Amino acid sequence: MCTGSSPVRRERPRTLGAVLPLLVAFISSTLTTLWLVHVCRIRPGRALDDDFALPQKIHRIPAPRIGGIGIVAGLLAGIVAVWVVPQLHSALTVLLLLACAMPAFLAGLLHDFTDGLTPRGRLIATAVSAALAFFVLDARVTQSDIPGLDYLLATSAGSMFATVLAVAGIAHATNIIDGLNGLASMCVVIMLAAVAYVAREVGDELVLTMALAGIGAVLGFFIWNFPGGMIFLGDGGAYFLGFYLAETCILLLARNEQVSGLFALLVCIYPTFETLFSAWRRYWLRSQPASLPDGIHLHTLVYRRLVRWAVGDQDARALIRANSLSSPYLWLLCSASAAPAVMFWDEPAVLGVMIVVFAVTYLGLYRRIVRFQAPRWLRRAGSRPDNSADQDAGDNP
Repeated sequence: MCTGSSPVRRERPRTLGAVLPLLVAFISSTLTTLWLVHVCRIRPGRALDDDFALPQKIHRIPAPRIGGIGIVAGLLAGIVAVWVVPQLHSALTVLLLLACAMPAFLAGLLHDFTDGLTPRGRLIATAVSAALAFFVLDARVTQSDIPGLDYLLATSAGSMFATVLAVAGIAHATNIIDGLNGLASMCVVIMLAAVAYVAREVGDELVLTMALAGIGAVLGFFIWNFPGGMIFLGDGGAYFLGFYLAETCILLLARNEQVSGLFALLVCIYPTFETLFSAWRRYWLRSQPASLPDGIHLHTLVYRRLVRWAVGDQDARALIRANSLSSPYLWLLCSASAAPAVMFWDEPAVLGVMIVVFAVTYLGLYRRIVRFQAPRWLRRAGSRPDNSADQDAGDNP
């Protein structure tokens, strides 16, 4: 099914057609996720995340890590609901996209149950999903507004390479930031909201439906994940959300030439830059494999050095509270890139400047926090550094 490109601004979609998928997806995702939490309490099994020894783990109460199932169920329900709205004809396209997403989702879900799939295996599965969407839906990167790169994207091979790399990269990046209650899920909601706004501005009913249905499905999971951490996304949920976010951005660009390619990059810059910086930090500063997990991502440092010690008690419930109080810092960072993206979605020069501003801001914040010099406005009353992280202070960029 070819999506085509259209530089002509369409009529804005009707309110009912835009909101119905969100509401149905939210209700379905909420109920399905609640059912998953209930089942896992009665019959705890291999789906529980109870390995607290890994460096990136900062929770202390076992919880199921299969929240992606509820999100996929919510999306399916939201898209089926589209058929009852006569002016919408995008259900088949989104159903095909969900079918394309299955290799990425199932590979992550397999890892959630068995811990037996390497990051490379999950990336390969996500690349397969991206390639399927490339051929089945014509979801391809054809413009970037980056000097020189558009010549590569003009060829089929170059476009396919860039598309697969972008989708797999964003999916992996979403999994990287999935380290705090509500962090990855709310960031995806923020990014999809930015895409939904621009899709409405250009009158793209398909992408608007995709974005709003995704928001509803994620929010249905979010209310059980934040603040209590009753269920986690898991690798299946994180890779699926990253794939869905990336494909929604790509379809917006492919179908609307007036939207700058840098819009999608700025919207997704927080997880993308976090992943690239982490790979550089591990490889060049620590002489370790770029894919090796560690506990000094920006969100982990915010938890350890800005929030955790301000909470006081160190029992499991207090740590959950510290976990949830850390996420809004990163929601703010994600919003700081999404806001200018929706304001200047068709102005490549401004978007490029904002990408540079974000990178400088991120590096400055990371450098100060890792050196115990966080700006005073970021500190919670009574906060003091976590001594268990002192050994990582040598990783200053």
